[in-house]
Amino acid sequence: MMRVLKILGLFVLPTLLLPARPALARTVEAEVYGMTCAFCVDTLQREFKKMDSIASVDISLKSKMIRLQTEKDRPTIETIRQTIRDAGFTPEKITIIDKE
Repeated sequence: MMRVLKILGLFVLPTLLLPARPALARTVEAEVYGMTCAFCVDTLQREFKKMDSIASVDISLKSKMIRLQTEKDRPTIETIRQTIRDAGFTPEKITIIDKE
């Protein structure tokens, strides 16, 4: 019995010690003009992955879309637009999809 508790402790305890990550509250989709190759996709992924408030970045070269899983109020839409511009592209339509 003690051995089982030790084994369980090895798996449960480390997860309890991890810092809590804010719940994801929204999905943001952005149409991007100017993406033409895999390097473009990589450039945008690197820029968005630098942000703490973004949990995941999915980019479709075919549909020229970025899908971000973010915190409820961060980053702002203007920050997303500016990040796209800073990477060398033009942000077009940006849509927020709130999770309920």
